Amino acid sequence: MAIPLVRRPRLVKHGGVDQGLRRGRGFSLPELEEAGLTVEEARELGLRVDRRRRSKHPWNVEALRRLVEELRAEEGEEERG
Repeated sequence: MAIPLVRRPRLVKHGGVDQGLRRGRGFSLPELEEAGLTVEEARELGLRVDRRRRSKHPWNVEALRRLVEELRAEEGEEERG
């Protein structure tokens, strides 16, 4: 299962240093759209969707694309076998 990652906020008290990534609440709508999924399809796959977030992180889009490709490959194997 794909886990959404988001950036942590930069904190002035720490000198504005980038704090890195953390686990997010869900994938944003732009990320789902770019990966070719609808909200309903994502929920059927068991993916969490965060409607409040508007950012689109390339690493999340890539994770979603890999997940969709794996699922389509599995479906193709089931139809053949």
